[in-house]
Amino acid sequence: MRLLVVGASGATGRRVVRLMLRHGHHVIAMLRPGATPPPEQFHPRLTVEYASLLDLGPSQLAGYVRDCDAVVSCLGHTPTFAGIFGQPRRLVTTATARLCAAIGQSGQGQHTRLILMNSAGTLDPVEGEAHTLMERGLAGALRLLLPPYLDNVTAASYLRNEASKNEAGIEWAVVRPDSLHDGDSAAEYSVHASPVRSAFFNPGKVSRINVARFICALASDEQAWRRWRRRMPVVYDR
Repeated sequence: MRLLVVGASGATGRRVVRLMLRHGHHVIAMLRPGATPPPEQFHPRLTVEYASLLDLGPSQLAGYVRDCDAVVSCLGHTPTFAGIFGQPRRLVTTATARLCAAIGQSGQGQHTRLILMNSAGTLDPVEGEAHTLMERGLAGALRLLLPPYLDNVTAASYLRNEASKNEAGIEWAVVRPDSLHDGDSAAEYSVHASPVRSAFFNPGKVSRINVARFICALASDEQAWRRWRRRMPVVYDR
């Protein structure tokens, strides 16, 4: 396979790169300018590109996704004051829309899998998910006070409501991990159509390596993709 990973310098993105290389695939890793190169930077099946996705023109971005079997976005806001409250506040949403447009422009809409890493705090109304009264109050406050939360919600909503019909039938999946931790053990994980516990008041945990493992399965395994395409699975450690 040929895979583009956006946000490849992040804690989960770099694990996706490493796993896909281990499984024999070709990876284009897009890192923000100035980011530390991955340990695998000289791997023969790895191409490292330093670029800010939001600064790329449509044709440039289409060139990156052309001939890719899957595009993975592990973009997120850095956990600093500037990263949370500074610009661009709609990083994930804008990047998602641009990736969809690029896939459509490349003519690969039906053949390229777009996988977006998101959060268990984002609801999927198509699955009948709804917040409790207390969760609604907290979610409303987070929308107002925490820009990354609203950005994640809006990005997932774009794929669910807009991309499939407006961007040449983009094939997508939104991966929703609960509370992330950095353990790299090969523990088992479980995948659910909807959260099985409150992401706000009773969150579960999932290691970044398990999230990366599931993303790689979606990218490369036909059975996993058929199971979760155009859905928003939630991932937990077992």
